[in-house]
Amino acid sequence: MTKLYRSKTDNRIAGVCGGIAEKMDVDSTLVRIVFFVSIFTPLPAVLFYLACWLIIPQDPGYKKQ
Repeated sequence: MTKLYRSKTDNRIAGVCGGIAEKMDVDSTLVRIVFFVSIFTPLPAVLFYLACWLIIPQDPGYKKQ
């Protein structure tokens, strides 16, 4: 079982959606669309994203070339 990390390679803001997509083995665009659509629902999606940004660590295995 792999651990959830924020992506350093597939990121737009903080790499949260990219990391979730890598963990779930789905396209990161789908995860981003779900987050975007959830902004317009009564659920606190922005707060959830910010919490994930703070809680989920960055991927330590990525080496910048």
